[in-house]
Amino acid sequence: MAETQLQSSAPHIVGARNYQDLADWGLQGNALEGASHSSGRLLFKGPNNQPECGLWVCTPGRWRLTIPRDELCHFIQGRATYRHDNGEVIEVYPDTLVLFPAGWSGECLVQETLRNTYLLT
Repeated sequence: MAETQLQSSAPHIVGARNYQDLADWGLQGNALEGASHSSGRLLFKGPNNQPECGLWVCTPGRWRLTIPRDELCHFIQGRATYRHDNGEVIEVYPDTLVLFPAGWSGECLVQETLRNTYLLT
């Protein structure tokens, strides 16, 4: 059962793995292959957008990315490969927790639709 309490003193989503009340966030920019589509639900955004946290879902495809702020991601569904510009490969799948530091740059290849919770600082 999914439940959302965004106006709570502690905003929360119960059932994030199956939560379906997602906003359309459009096509993923900087596409290299395919047409990844993003959707999600913003849980909280502070002053000057810091911190920002929520739920993000993205369909398969490949694109370039540069992380603008420290971003902590807990992947709860799907599978993807992140490749840093230095060649390092980070495989993500359910129950993977990754901290992408500000300025991290490379590519993301989503093989199975991703679902993660994130915190940008």
